[in-house]
Amino acid sequence: MTLQSASAVFVGSYERLDPAAGAARRLSRALRSLSLFYQPIVRWSDRSVIAHEALVRSAEPGLERPGALFQLARELGRERDLGRAIRQLLAADLDNLEGDVFTNLDAADLYESDLYDARGVLAGQADRLVLEITERASLEGISDLRARVAKLRDLGFRVAVDDLGAGYAGLTSLAVLEPEVVKLDMSLVRRVDVEPTRRHVIRSLARLAGKLRCLVVAEGVETARERDALLSVGCDVQQGFLFASPARRPPRVAW
Repeated sequence: MTLQSASAVFVGSYERLDPAAGAARRLSRALRSLSLFYQPIVRWSDRSVIAHEALVRSAEPGLERPGALFQLARELGRERDLGRAIRQLLAADLDNLEGDVFTNLDAADLYESDLYDARGVLAGQADRLVLEITERASLEGISDLRARVAKLRDLGFRVAVDDLGAGYAGLTSLAVLEPEVVKLDMSLVRRVDVEPTRRHVIRSLARLAGKLRCLVVAEGVETARERDALLSVGCDVQQGFLFASPARRPPRVAW
């Protein structure tokens, strides 16, 4: 047995004996191995790429995808550590990216002072950035929420309500955040081509967003039938594997 393999066996045994310590070690390793992948957001009517979304990935086994990564960070009370790491990575990438970029912002990140600092890591290119505020935890507990969002806009950031139609993300978010962008969750988009009720709901949301002057983005589009059903109810801006898979560098869109 090599020294490296022996060390791995020791660490694995230690983590099984102390799950809490093991979880903290796993998250720390994940934070050291983070990278950002980018997926296009497209407008179908003129076959244009209007932006890219930055999606975090980790090399830590079991934490490769954002859901598991954010879940563990939340359990350990380290959502803000994860948010800071993501923003540092994005800042390093921005000079090599064209156009607007969407990036996820957990509710806990709204307490981060660097977000509101004109010298913060993202502030210099705030006019290119859309902050997708996701309600993994309810926004109700965020003090001075409207004032915080107003400060972000003063710096030039735009705001999106992420995952509308899933979890906590409901119409209250539209009223409180007054976003420039609304992203429809893939759980609402899925089977839109075969379920009329979903089309009715999405059509109503698209009309409401139009009255509020919000851009609507339908997430998780995987088939041409879903694309066409969304177009029929007024959702021209879409994102999903049908157009391109996330990649370390912005991928070419399959029109």
